[in-house]
Amino acid sequence: MFPAPSVFGAWPVHPKVGAVMKCVVGLGNPGQKYVGTRHNIGWEVTAELAKRGMAAGSKLRFEAITREVVLGGTPAILLEPQTFMNLSGRSVGQIAKFYKMSPGDFLVVCDDLNLPLGKLRLRAGGSSGGQKGLADILQVLVTQEVPRLRLGVDRPPGSMDAASYVLAQFRKEERIEVDLAVATAADAAVVWMARGIEQAMNQFNASGGAASGGA
Repeated sequence: MFPAPSVFGAWPVHPKVGAVMKCVVGLGNPGQKYVGTRHNIGWEVTAELAKRGMAAGSKLRFEAITREVVLGGTPAILLEPQTFMNLSGRSVGQIAKFYKMSPGDFLVVCDDLNLPLGKLRLRAGGSSGGQKGLADILQVLVTQEVPRLRLGVDRPPGSMDAASYVLAQFRKEERIEVDLAVATAADAAVVWMARGIEQAMNQFNASGGAASGGA
């Protein structure tokens, strides 16, 4: 278990690693029926990070499933809010208050309808772009300066409703590309933990294939 927050109001420093802890927030909806849906791709990334970090287990706290890992030499909490997407800020607000975290200590991982399937985009801040879970987090933290990693899920086909589209599962033929994007997103999150958002943006927004998010 990680130590309690510092009396000076900053994230505690891990006694063995000597690095300030971070928090990766994967966005999604709780419940078996949402597993594998486009809206839950953020949870696929946190699951991949938990696997890589050999997380010992999970806990239910801050209205979220939490796991503790060390990746890239940096200790982190993986946070999966259980409040449903549109209220994700509740979990983030609780952990931010408990550990006295700053907005820059979070990386929010979510789906993006405006990016092609499998493409990534990292940003240090900005608007929610219509992603309601991210919008709630920005409202709770009272700032838009929250790092985020968006994974493209493409636009709904034809006249299909956007809400129905993001709550549907990826098609079988999409899974190879999605799995590659999830793995690349996990790579990007580790670089963010170890080297910061600017380095992660330079490395993953500029590269091709599944790691490209464009401008």
